[in-house]
Amino acid sequence: MRMVDLITKKRDGGKLSKEEVSFFVQGYTRGNIPDYQASAFLMTVYFNGMTEEETAWLTEEMANSGETFDLSSIAGKKVDKHSTGGVGDKITLITGPLVASIGIPVAKMSGRGLGHTGGTLDKLESFKGFSIDLSREQFMGLVNENKLAVAGQTGNLAPADKLLYALRDVTGTVNTIPLIASSIMSKKLASGAEAIVLDVKTGSGAFMKSLDESRQLAETMVKIGNNLGRQTVAVITDMNQPLGFEIGNSNEVKEAIQVLSGEKITDLREISVELATHMALLAGKFATYEEARAHLEACLDDGTALAAFRTFIGAQGGDTALVDNPDLFPQADYHIEVKAPAAGFVHSIDAEGIGTAAMYLGAGRATKDDDIDHAVGITLKKKQGDAVKEGETIAILHARDAEAADSRNKVLESYTINEEHIEKMTLIYDVIS
Repeated sequence: MRMVDLITKKRDGGKLSKEEVSFFVQGYTRGNIPDYQASAFLMTVYFNGMTEEETAWLTEEMANSGETFDLSSIAGKKVDKHSTGGVGDKITLITGPLVASIGIPVAKMSGRGLGHTGGTLDKLESFKGFSIDLSREQFMGLVNENKLAVAGQTGNLAPADKLLYALRDVTGTVNTIPLIASSIMSKKLASGAEAIVLDVKTGSGAFMKSLDESRQLAETMVKIGNNLGRQTVAVITDMNQPLGFEIGNSNEVKEAIQVLSGEKITDLREISVELATHMALLAGKFATYEEARAHLEACLDDGTALAAFRTFIGAQGGDTALVDNPDLFPQADYHIEVKAPAAGFVHSIDAEGIGTAAMYLGAGRATKDDDIDHAVGITLKKKQGDAVKEGETIAILHARDAEAADSRNKVLESYTINEEHIEKMTLIYDVIS
């Protein structure tokens, strides 16, 4: 078998066999296929796509290219949740303990953030002492004991994906559905969950800007999961403005605690409960959607979910005093009000722009070697559909710099205020199962 023959076949619209897909993934991972041939192959996929079967085979080969996790020693059906990413996305901090509180094991391996704000691991490290460096035995033991653990991804999880993504990034082949879907799903499969709920974001702050693109990605990932023996559901949710009101690591943790304490922060609670409901259904815990949702809502309102979060934080070495007194989290030096330049209604908030403003403050990473400042961030005081007076505070910057001019200007650019009233946005667009 020669790589040039696979390139030619795919260039001319042919369908690859499972053996040919395996030859490509294994050969490139082992260094037997040069970058220039792999780049040519990726470009043929970019222009010609892949069939459902080809995409599933590619995902499976990438998942099996390195270490895989066998979670069979954890009692119960393991359900994972993955988000395609967005600004203010602290949903995992809510759904994890919420689902664990009803006895469903959540064994979560997560990564660090690159861009707007930190990832789930960075946010959790706002808790002094919290450890993400768990041995496999510790990880399994914590899930069995508390139904929830979150650990850093091993460096050898789906190494083919890391190599191929780095190549895609420099060859203009990132933005194609089969390669995006296989990249996401290969890591989920290698992580060992039996069922997967996908939170596919759509809008200005999402990787997929249009609803049609988001639906296509969701459908592709659901087909991959189901074709490879994992029950998979995708929920398409809004990312045309940041989730919740807080952006920044410890600020987002504090807001997640508010939701876990029963506070009705509409978008966060609605999306978190929707995702948790589908996780509970895949785990076989309830017979109907309505029964599952009602039970999970009750767990937020009666303190059960918050108690599970407190247990989880303490079990991984975090200071649980911060759960009960969030004022103990790191605080920024300056709190700078951003004022509305005109009266009217908030028509839109560019989520990506707000995320960039938070990164300027130090809440995120421009490069992988940048340090995260857990204390800085942004609090939104007005969101889409809200009335605003001229000079009224629309956001507060939590900063180390008394001026924070770049962030302030970026926030102002991100708000669109018009005279006409506008309805609030849809939160959940579709469920793909």
